[in-house]
Order: sequence, then C-alpha cells, then structure tokens
Amino acid sequence: MDSFWIIATASLVALSCSFLGVWLILRKMAMLGDAISHAVLPGIVIAFLIYGSRDNSIMLLGAGIIGVFTTFLIEFFHKKAGVQSDASIGVTFTWLFALGVILVSALAGQVDLDQECVLYGEIAYVPLEKTYTLLGYDIGPHTFWLMFIVLMINILVIGIFYKEFYLTTFDTEYAFAIGMSSWVWHYVLMSLVSFTTVASFESVGAILVVAFIVAPAASAYLISRQLKQMLLLAAVFGLSASVLGYYLAYWIDGSIAGAISSVLGIQFILVFIIHLIVRKSNVKNSNYLEKELLSQKAN
Repeated sequence: MDSFWIIATASLVALSCSFLGVWLILRKMAMLGDAISHAVLPGIVIAFLIYGSRDNSIMLLGAGIIGVFTTFLIEFFHKKAGVQSDASIGVTFTWLFALGVILVSALAGQVDLDQECVLYGEIAYVPLEKTYTLLGYDIGPHTFWLMFIVLMINILVIGIFYKEFYLTTFDTEYAFAIGMSSWVWHYVLMSLVSFTTVASFESVGAILVVAFIVAPAASAYLISRQLKQMLLLAAVFGLSASVLGYYLAYWIDGSIAGAISSVLGIQFILVFIIHLIVRKSNVKNSNYLEKELLSQKAN
C-alpha cells in the first residue's frame, strides 16, 4: 500500500506540473518555474516566523505571494530596465533564494525548516504522514489530498479559461484587440505555478518540481501538432516517469526523486532521437517526391 501512495502522489505532482509546464514552454518561460521554486524560500520562512506554524495553508500563502512578487520583479527588470530575460530570471531568483538561506541559517533556532528538505524533498515519507479517514476508512495521507486539490484547481482554471490562456499565448495582439489583458492571465498562470511549486515541495522537493514542469512539456513539444495533444502527451510522460522512476529507485535501492528525474531525462532523449529520425525521413521523402515531380515534368 505504501508503494501505491508514493506513486499516486508523484503522479498528482506530475500532472499538476506538466499541465502548467506546457504553457510555460509555449510562452518561452520554462526557467521561470525554476526561478519561482527557489525564490519562494524567504516567503516560507517569513510565513513561519509570523504564524509560528508549518501549516501548509500558511506556507502556501507566504510562498505564493513571494512567487508572484518574483514574476513581477523579473518582468520589471526585463521590460523597464531592458535587462535580458534570462539575466533577469538569474538575478532575481538567486538573490531571493540567498535571502531565504540567510533567514533559515540566521534564525535556525526559531525556524523549523530544513534547506535540504526544501530542495530535495523525500517522497518516500508520504505514507508515514498523517492520514485522513472517511466513515472509518483510511483514505490516504495529507500530501496526496493536498496535491489532489492543487491538481483540481489547475484543471478547473485552465479548463474554464482555456480560451484566454490560448489567445494570450499565441496571439497577444488579437487578445488585446478584443479586450483581454495579457498581464492578468500572465499573473494568473504565475500564481498557479507558485502554489503548485510550494505544495509539491514537501513531497518531492524543488529539483523534481522543476523537472516535472520542464521535461514532460519539452518532450511533448517535440512531437505535438496541437495544443491539446501536447497537454495530453505531457501528462502521459509525467505519469509514466512517476511509475517507472519509482520502480527504478526500488530496483537500485536509490532516491525516488532522483530516479524519476532520470527517467524524465531519458524520455526526452528518446523523444528527441525519434523526432530527428522522423524529420530526416520527412526531408528525404520530400526530396524524393520533388525529384519525382521534376522527372515527370521533364518527360
């Protein structure tokens, strides 16, 4: 049963992150997830200092505010100061993450937080958490239900506002012409990324969150022709990596998060190779057809 809760929780994190990752990849903002995942550390520490509790809702609120603030700073430095986008991301998240590390180390006696736990997480401990019961039956650990709620929120927001996200991603001028505000939907997306990232910290850590945000969406991007197809494929890649990564970790007796990240990397390499082969084959077929047409015209 422990294996089931670990795989189920990893799958929920994978789905939540991969759906958001698709939009980030298409908006050329994939590394923003990495930036937010590190920059929210001071928000977590400050929330703990104010409320004196590790309650997830308080942590989510503190980290969510800092996450949105991070995207605001990145946009501000990029658009107002003319700093390149990647440089703006690098500068913003490094100093915010450094501030979080300083707060944790300086207030070590008051803050019950572990930097390694935030970075690496430990999904193997999910079955040991507090569990909920319904009608006397055990219905699973706290993190599983937290990620289930996060996934439902992401699906509802993306599903209801699919048109708004679509237009502000692919045709900002048309979206503006019909009265849609690109920055509003930008910050809605960033808020979802922030809350999803923070909710996933405790179970899988920042590094695997980034892997789940970027890798499945990047693999799906290479072989998709439509947005809905890309969303579906990203979900399939994330889910399969969760299952295969768990059993790989069990087989080698290693880290589950590390094994899942490795599987995501292998998936991307395989998809990339297949993509290259198919593209090369299409070019050959195109050249062959072109020669055939020229030959027929000559005759």
